[in-house]
Amino acid sequence: MNAVKVNNIGGKMATVKIYSTPSCTWCHKTKEFLTEHKVDFTDVNVAENPDAGQEMIKKSGQTGVPVIEIGDEIIVGYNEDKLKDLLKL
Repeated sequence: MNAVKVNNIGGKMATVKIYSTPSCTWCHKTKEFLTEHKVDFTDVNVAENPDAGQEMIKKSGQTGVPVIEIGDEIIVGYNEDKLKDLLKL
């Protein structure tokens, strides 16, 4: 489950990963936003992958989704302004 490289972000290649569940409305909104802006990402379904859920909690300190990882940055919840800022959109 490797994340896909995206455009040059902050002078380096970064990866985008979203930890989500199938029933999460804000997860769907986040994925739609990334797709609309042609950002490659890896979708990690924490409902089906408990180990990934633990990884998400370790990285974010949160149990709720979505958790978006962009390079070394973590966004908890859907935050369009923060996504635009980190992705340089």
